[in-house]
Amino acid sequence: MAHFGFENDVHSILKLDMPITNAPVARWQRKASTSTNAVSGLSPGRSPNVSSSFKTPNKTPGKIKKSTPSNVGGDRFIPTRNGKQMDVASFLLSKENEPQDPNSTAVTQENQKAWSVMLNGCNIEEAKILHLGGKPLNAPEGYQNNLKVLYSQATTPVSVKKTRFISSVADRILDAPDLRNDFYLNLLDWSSQNILAVALRNSVYLWDASRSEIVLLMRMECEEDYISSVSWTKEGSFLAIGTSDSKVQLWDVENQKRLRSMAGHSARVGSLSWNDHILSSGSRSGHIHHHDVRVEDHHLFTLAGHSQEVCGLKWSTDGRYLASGGNDNLVYVWPGVQGSGSNESQALHCWSEHQAAVKALAWCPWQSAILASGGGTSDRHIRVWNVNSGSCVSSLDTQSQVSSLVFSPNYKELVSGHGYAHNSIVIWKYPSLTKVAELMGHKERVLNIALSPDATTIATIAGDETVQLWKSFDLDPLKKAKGKMVRSASSGIHQSIR
Repeated sequence: MAHFGFENDVHSILKLDMPITNAPVARWQRKASTSTNAVSGLSPGRSPNVSSSFKTPNKTPGKIKKSTPSNVGGDRFIPTRNGKQMDVASFLLSKENEPQDPNSTAVTQENQKAWSVMLNGCNIEEAKILHLGGKPLNAPEGYQNNLKVLYSQATTPVSVKKTRFISSVADRILDAPDLRNDFYLNLLDWSSQNILAVALRNSVYLWDASRSEIVLLMRMECEEDYISSVSWTKEGSFLAIGTSDSKVQLWDVENQKRLRSMAGHSARVGSLSWNDHILSSGSRSGHIHHHDVRVEDHHLFTLAGHSQEVCGLKWSTDGRYLASGGNDNLVYVWPGVQGSGSNESQALHCWSEHQAAVKALAWCPWQSAILASGGGTSDRHIRVWNVNSGSCVSSLDTQSQVSSLVFSPNYKELVSGHGYAHNSIVIWKYPSLTKVAELMGHKERVLNIALSPDATTIATIAGDETVQLWKSFDLDPLKKAKGKMVRSASSGIHQSIR
């Protein structure tokens, strides 16, 4: 029995639901007693439930003062912090109090960089705006900012300095007295041997550009006749001359000897173009003749597409197409000469978009299927054609008569010569046809343009009886504009061709 009594005593001692008599007063009991005493001291006789919702009245009658809700269940305010604030605090504390251990320096720097990238979006040590180290720093890899980066080592297109200089003054001026001011004639051509051929009334003069020497090649016997066109062979050894008496003459320039005179046209020959040993000539009658200059019976066949004078004639660089422009406002594209078949006299394309005579024709040297044509005073448009598709690629209103066109391969540009009303030479960027420069050296309409063998200089002949040379396509980027202006002014002294 004693044993059972002892167990009962132990169980009674270990019971947790019994009050502990000698323990300190619980926290909730202290808080409840304090609240009750305070309420009973201010307002005796009120019950605890009533006193807990009682508010001290405001000084102004009728207004109830809004009180801040009390933090139930606590005696102090603990703010709520998100995870990012805790990470920032931990990073700052570790940055200030970390031990300076030489062995852990690399690891610590990597940790700091990782924390900086995570918290700030980039490494703040490498994204400074002001830096005394010399060159400005690039933004870190992967860094994106809507406001863009203020400094960058890479140069922007706006800050790239343009080194090309196009002088507004001609590099050289040659007098061309007795020049026939006729829009439909082609009186200028530049050979691959750097010799410029110029037709002045009834004579043809040669100007050697490398030595600045002038030679009279030929003069017609009849004073009333005149030269209507000139054209060099690809090798530059022979010159074809069209005359007003319906003849086509072939000259050996080196020996200054006429090789032959080919008849067949019924009117003046105003346009000429070479394709290897085939010489094509356009007449005022509207006919185009193909001549094989190697044989005695030179005439191959006739192209009869135009109804008026053929004033523009150009073979493509690969010899596949012949383009012709006439006073009937038409542009024809003919197939190359393969034999004597009838299909060769049928035009591949006939374009009638121009509203005036088409004299200006130019084939693109780097795109064999591209042809540019220019219209006269009533049209004033430059049109670019694709021979393969037969469509007009682009069109531009130049606001001036277009008399001549030539492509410049050095900068992939198109040069146009103009008559009424601007009498200028304009350089266009191809294929956008945006104006690069406008040269205003001539006082009368520009008749013809020829490109030098090195494609750096153009020669222009105009109704003011001058031939002007413009070195506008030099590829040397180190040439200074000032030196070029001085040289242009000093070399602009007039020299007569004859």
